[in-house]
Order: sequence, then structure tokens, then C-alpha cells
Amino acid sequence: MADTGRAAGARPVVPRQTPSTLGRLVATVERLREEVRAAHAAADGRALIELAKGILIGRLHCTPAAAARQLDELCRQSGLSPLELAADIVNQAARDQLGEAAAEFVERIGAPSAASDPAAVRLRTAESGALAAGDTQAVAESLLTNALAPLGAVAVAVWTAVPDGSLTLAGHAGFPAEEAARWRHVPPGVSTVARLALRERGPVSLAGTDRDGPPSIGRTQWPDGGRMAVPAGTGGRIHGVLEVCWPRPLPPQPPQVERQIETLAELCAHTMELWPPHGPSRTEAVLPDVVELIDLSEGLHDPAMVLTPVLDHAGRLVDFRIRHVSSTFVDPVGRPRGDVGGALLLEAYPMAAGDSGLFDTIERVHATGEPFRAQRMNLTALVDQVPLTTVADISISRHGAAVLLIWRIEDETARLASLLQHAQRLGRIGGFEENLATGVITWNAQLYALHGIPPTAPPVPLRELPAYAHPDDSAGLGRFLRTVLRYRRPASVDFRFRRPDGITRHIRVIAEPVLDSDQRLHAVRGACQDISSQHWTEVALAATRDQLAHTEAESAERSRLALQLQQAIMPPTPRAIEAPGLRVAVRYRPAETESLVGGDWYDTVILPSGLVLLSVGDIAGHGIEAATGMVVLRNALRGLAVTGAGPAQLLSWLNIVTHHLTKQVTATAVCGLFDPRTRVLRWARAGHLPPVLLRGGEATAFPLIEGLLLGALPEAVYAEREARLEPHDTLLMFTDGLVERRDSSVHDSLGHLMDAAADPAVDLDGLLDRLLADSRSDTDDDTCLIGIQVS
Repeated sequence: MADTGRAAGARPVVPRQTPSTLGRLVATVERLREEVRAAHAAADGRALIELAKGILIGRLHCTPAAAARQLDELCRQSGLSPLELAADIVNQAARDQLGEAAAEFVERIGAPSAASDPAAVRLRTAESGALAAGDTQAVAESLLTNALAPLGAVAVAVWTAVPDGSLTLAGHAGFPAEEAARWRHVPPGVSTVARLALRERGPVSLAGTDRDGPPSIGRTQWPDGGRMAVPAGTGGRIHGVLEVCWPRPLPPQPPQVERQIETLAELCAHTMELWPPHGPSRTEAVLPDVVELIDLSEGLHDPAMVLTPVLDHAGRLVDFRIRHVSSTFVDPVGRPRGDVGGALLLEAYPMAAGDSGLFDTIERVHATGEPFRAQRMNLTALVDQVPLTTVADISISRHGAAVLLIWRIEDETARLASLLQHAQRLGRIGGFEENLATGVITWNAQLYALHGIPPTAPPVPLRELPAYAHPDDSAGLGRFLRTVLRYRRPASVDFRFRRPDGITRHIRVIAEPVLDSDQRLHAVRGACQDISSQHWTEVALAATRDQLAHTEAESAERSRLALQLQQAIMPPTPRAIEAPGLRVAVRYRPAETESLVGGDWYDTVILPSGLVLLSVGDIAGHGIEAATGMVVLRNALRGLAVTGAGPAQLLSWLNIVTHHLTKQVTATAVCGLFDPRTRVLRWARAGHLPPVLLRGGEATAFPLIEGLLLGALPEAVYAEREARLEPHDTLLMFTDGLVERRDSSVHDSLGHLMDAAADPAVDLDGLLDRLLADSRSDTDDDTCLIGIQVS
């Protein structure tokens, strides 16, 4: 120790110190620290034992020496240590929340699961150390050493809540000195773990402090450690927060452990009352007395009341007492000051505990010290059990132990007048009143702006309005004035007003007569509105309606012409075609909507060579263009077929016609030439669905041979196939309007058609009618269906 003392006492840095010497110095310092901690713990234990002796002296009316002998005798009889017995004696005598928390922990958790010492000893030792401490720093150290370290905690911080919303580190233990210095003051608005508990006004537990969690002291030392923060308050006021840190993730704690920490937080609150923080942040010292707050309220122009907390026997806040109402106080329901002053807040204003949240707001301000400001808050009071609501601006602040509530009842008349001014400005409306007896005319500011004259100019009387109107509107103004001034009835008129600056505006004047007690005309009041925008909007709408009507008429005429053309070429119920060894029946179903007149077409004709031309096609699109395109292609194919060319060549020529002789038209088609003598059908397709063959009760589709749709390219080559038909065979050729659906593929729809066609039918006409009736198409398109039956 002598060598250590010499080394420690030397002021210059020792340059030749060996590592072993430095290690002995560090070990000595650490040993001294442990001795100091042990001395503090022993002192805390002795304080608890002395407190138990004092209780025995009071109960047994004996001397201190006799109390000490009695304590030793009780220890031998019970087998308990002096600290355990002292804690038991204090718990029985105090019967407080700390003793209840210790009893719950011993009964339900058991001391060995949390520490080697019983909970009562730990809690009472911590309490003794806190009471014997000289500041909050010593309290924090006592709590960690005696109560929290046995629970696995490694550090504790005691925060003081300042009314400006900031937090001050009043005491700490277990944290490095540089970390505590860095967290000495937390400005308002920084969301830490302690502030979260302060905002929730209840315990907050975090299993771990991840990167996305709120920052807090010691996060660098224990990045994965758990946290528990508990508000520290007494008498309904929150003085600060007790924050406990664990080195590892914290599993859910039993309620008994949480109750212990809440009890320790309450102990911290009592110490914070004894040793409040010093410095400029302590704004509570501005008004320490309620009397001074009452004097302050009397100096305010707005109504104010001073509230003090009312606590129950357990120290919990239950209400506030209205200690004073200012001389400018105005009750929302008109009660005099004497009926409100001295009453409980919830007795005078029971609706404050309702949806408005006024009582909760006052309680929060009293607890945290953070002021509250709100505009246009609803205040509700009961009058004969009827709730009456008033709108007011609210200000609530805490001063010492009291709360100052200031409200400013909104002037409804002024508010409505302001709303009326804004409405008149937005609607470009000006009001006037003309006293016919005195000649006094009153205008508002908007009416001067509407007339284009300065506010200092004299108003224009009603009788002089025709001088400012367009000559064509003079007659209407004359009728308006006669109705109001002579017949004394309300009236309105629209006219063109020529302002002095040369601008013409469309004005609407509405006026009503004001009669005196003798039913004589006394005054006229009314309003003028600038309706220029409305007028020009109506003119534009009228022109748009005329143009729309003309467009609709043209569209209807085009649809009518297209429908007539289509029906002339493609009658809905064409007659059956009879050919040698062949019977052909056709069904055509136009679109249900006339505006969707399409370009579906079919053709069956006996050529001079004896062959039968069978064709169906579909022009893309609807309307007059599709109908005229259909006529061109149908007639072109009929003319080309006379040449004797095959179906593939005919489609190749028809593609040239579609591409060069029509305007941006594309189409699909199937072309077939049937020889009645040999029953051979030669056919080709251009992007169209293939024909379906019915034979022996079964339906099969022809193969999808190559064939580009018509009009896509200037030149195209088409494939050609042959099929020999047997007697009683039926061939179906159709457009996609028969099978196309929006919710399924063409392959599925074609399969449904073949299933329906496979059922035996009485004759060809019955088959076609049934196929049209059972069609699943939902595209509202034209449909062509040809049935060829071989005899």
C-alpha cells in the first residue's frame, strides 16, 4: 500500500513503469472500489437493521440495547439473518406497496429464481440506501446494487422530466462516465425509451434495442440488451422515469418483477421531490405558490381557472379542485362564478370526462408538465341534463402543483360575419340596403369591387341602374324596379352592367322590399352577383349541346344508311338455295345494337361451270366503312369466281382488292367450290375459322391450313385443300360472331359448337336455328351461318 501510495501521489507521469506495476495499480483501484461498494451495501444494511430496532423500541417500549438483544433473539429463533428479519419487521410495520411487492415476489416467484437474497431484503435495503442518500445519483447506485443487480440488470438511469419537454439525467449507475455525460440532457422531441414511457404514462418493456428501435443511454455498450422504463410519479404527477438496462435480450417478465420495478420508480419519485434538479430548466420554481397563480389569472383578459389535484387515500389522482375562477370568467352555459369556484372539476363539468378528452388532457399536463394548446375545441356542459357545446381556444399549463386553464369562447357573431364575407368574396356577391326615407345607401366592400368604383365613391341608387345597363336590357330592369318599388314584391333580374372603366359584366340583382309598421315601403335590401363566368359557361354549353346534337344526328344517319345497305345485301332470313345434289340454308343475325353494324357477309351462288361458290367473310370494324367494304369484297369474289380459278387463287386476288381498292380494311374469309357431280369440296381460308363437318352424328373441324387475313400485305399466297363429302353430310361455315366469347379461347368456343352440332336434328333449318339459339357468344357482333347438306 505504501508503494502504491507513492506511485499514485507522484504528479509527473511515470515513464519507466513496468506492465506489472501498472497491473498492480489497476487491481488496487478496483479493489478499493469494491470495498467502497461493500461499505455502502453494509451501511444500507445497517440502516435497515437500525430501522427495525426503532420499530421494536416503539412497540416494546424498551431501550435501544434491549431492542438489539430482542432482535438477536428473534434471529436465533426464526433462523433468519438480521437483514431478513429486519426487512420482515419493517414490512409488517409499514404495510406499504414496497412490502406488498416483496411478498408477491416471494410467494409466486421465489427468491432463488432471481437472486440469492429474499426480495424483501433487497427492496428494503434499496429503500434504506435511497433514504440515506444525499442526491439522486446515490439513489441510483443503491437501487442497482441492492435491488436491480440481483434481477440481472447491469445499469440504471433516473430521468427527471422538465416541463419544457426535455429530460435530464438526474442519476445513473452502471454506465460509463463518458456515456452518462453524453446523455446528460435530452432535448424535447427526441423519442427515447424514457420518453416513450413518459408519453404512455405506464411501464414500457423492450426485449432488445435493435437499430430501428428508439435510441437510449447505454445502447453502444449493450446493443442487444433489454430495457424497461417506468414513470416515476407521486400524487398524480410524473416527476421522471426510471430506466433499467439488461445486457442481453429481456424475456417477458412476470407481473411480480414489474411490480417491484414500479415500486422502485415510486421511491425515485419521492427522492426527486426532495432533491429536484437545479438550473434554468426548472421552470416550476417560477410560480411555487397557488396564490401567485391566482394573481396571475386575474391579470389575464381571457377567462381562466386555477385547478389543484385531488388525491384519494392511496395517493392516486381522482379529480381537480377549482380553486379560483378569474373575474373575466365566462361559464359556457351562463352560470355565475360562485356556482363554479370551489367545486370539483368533474362535478361542475361532468362532460369533461367524455369524448372531448378535456379531463384527460388536464391530467396529462399535470402529470408531465408539458403545456397544451388547441384551437376550436368543443366544450360541453349539461344544462337540465341537456348537453350544450361551445367552441373555444384552450390553453393548459402546469405551475408548481397547480394547473392553469385558460379558454377563449369563440364569438359566434364575429365568426359568422367572417364566414359571410368569405362566401361573398368567393361567390362574387355584394350586399346592399337602401333607405328610401333618408336616402342612405349601405354597400359592403365586395359591391364596390363589383361596380368597379373605389370605396370612397358614392353608391349607385337602384333607380339609376338603367343608366349603367345595356340598352337591350332596359325593359327587363324597368319591370324589376316596378315589381320591387311599386308592387312591393321580391324580384330579380339579369342584365349587362357597363362599369365606369369600360368593362361590361353580366350582373344578377336580387332585392326585397322592407315595410314599416304601417305596411309602407321603408327600404330595399338585396344582393348583386357577378354571373359573367356563369353566362359564358352557359353560352359555351349551349354551343356544345348544338354541336353534340348535330354529331348525334350524323351518327344516327350513318348507322341507318349502313343498316339499310347491310340488310339490302344480307337479309336476316334469306331463302334456302337448291342446287343439284345439294341443299344450302343460310342464317344471318345482325348485331343487337344499330351502332355496331358490322361487315359480316356470306355468298352462295351456282357458277356457269356448274360449281357452287360457298363463302363467308368478316370485315374488321363496324359502321358505314365496314358495310361498304363488305359489299366490295362480296361482289369482287363473286365476279372473280366466274374466271374458273380455284379457291386459293380467288383469295389471293381478293387480298389484292382488299389492300389496294379499299381504305385501310382488313378481313377474314373462307372460300369453297363444291362440285355436285363428284361431291368434292375445294376450299381455302384467309385468317378465318375453318368449316365444321357433321358426319354420322359426329362433328369435326377442318384443319387450320395456312392463310393470312385479307389486306394485311400487298401480296399473299394461300393454301388449298380438298374434301370429299358423303351423302347426308352437313358442312357448317360461319363467322366468329357465332362462337367468340370474352372469357374463353376460340378453341374452347369452337369445341362447344361442335358438341352442340353433333346432336341429331330433324332437318337442316332446325339445326341452324338451334345453333343460333344455343350460341354462347357475348360480343354482340354480326353472325353468318351457312349449312350445306349433301343429298
